[in-house]
Amino acid sequence: MGKHLKPVIKPLNPKFSSGPCNKRPGWAIKNLNLDSLGRSHRSVLALKKIKSAIEISKEILRLPKGYELGIVPGSDTGAMEIVLWSLLGKNKVEVLAWESFGKDWVKDIIDELNLKESKIHIVEYGHLPDLKVINFDNDVVFTWNGTTSGVCVPDGNWISQTRKGLTICDATSAVFSLDIPWEKIDVATYSWQKVLGGEGGHGVIILSPRAIERIENYVPKWPIPKLFRIKKGDKINKNIFSGSTINTPSMLCIEDLLDTLNWVKQIGGLPELINRTNRNFRIIEEWVTRTPWIDFLASESEYRSKTSVCLKIVDEWFLSLGVQSQSNFVSEIVSLLEDEHVAYDIHSYRDAPLGLRIWCGSTVETKDLTNLLPWLEWVFKEVKNN
Repeated sequence: MGKHLKPVIKPLNPKFSSGPCNKRPGWAIKNLNLDSLGRSHRSVLALKKIKSAIEISKEILRLPKGYELGIVPGSDTGAMEIVLWSLLGKNKVEVLAWESFGKDWVKDIIDELNLKESKIHIVEYGHLPDLKVINFDNDVVFTWNGTTSGVCVPDGNWISQTRKGLTICDATSAVFSLDIPWEKIDVATYSWQKVLGGEGGHGVIILSPRAIERIENYVPKWPIPKLFRIKKGDKINKNIFSGSTINTPSMLCIEDLLDTLNWVKQIGGLPELINRTNRNFRIIEEWVTRTPWIDFLASESEYRSKTSVCLKIVDEWFLSLGVQSQSNFVSEIVSLLEDEHVAYDIHSYRDAPLGLRIWCGSTVETKDLTNLLPWLEWVFKEVKNN
């Protein structure tokens, strides 16, 4: 080691994980209001806190009138399971998958819900399905931003405004970082451990009036487990969308969320979150353009994720190695950066192609990304020559 000049300046915060993501700048546990801890989640105080988190989220996201937002168990995965089990089965289904979580939804729909006639659009990591061939007479299930592939739909123009089916969108890694055209989305799910840097374990469901109508006028042919029930009698359970959760939430997580949501409002709301994300992405984009050994996993610039930035090594020497040697090489890069306290958790997702994944969302400071890049140059040369 030590053959190449090691950079001196390190990122002040080396946390570039794509989930749970970095806490907001200036975060400290001493800043959290802890008066709800040890109280029943059904107490007046706790309900007020949960409802406040819901209302502030709706305000920041600028949800249209009639859209509901509720907190559910199980992170984004739990939220998606709830909506798949509660809404699907009435119409034919089309599922789009270009990364690991999209493929999970394919498995749920085909193998668990037994909707065998569903049309599946699966492509390899780094690509998008042909969005022009989607039939919006059907229910369409897709991921807005592929956290594990770095591939993101470019906009909502491909979604029909006069659709007959529902659009069901796994929007984690997208909400609070992109301007979502809500009029094109009937159902969205996310968890605040992405983008906002919140704690894990809780998911969020957003429902349009069309989705609510489906829930109230359709009964699935399969039994609905208690944790998935968002209906009460023949109507949607409105209590879930005003603070009364399906099961016991962590009030510490709620307090943490409120702290971050208030920070978002203080810095300028959604527009500033988007600006911060765009600035961060440009730092990586400019570096990739001038660096011959690295490239984006997403082949086309118009659908590259600006939050979960996935990179592949394209150096000829690296590509000549066997698969195991390539894996060892990437692992050594990641391990050395962690040992140097320069970058944590930037290995590509376990099911994705080998490479690096760097979170560029709004809670990451641009200066930290700038200071990371010389270390990436150094570690590549250092490991390659050893």
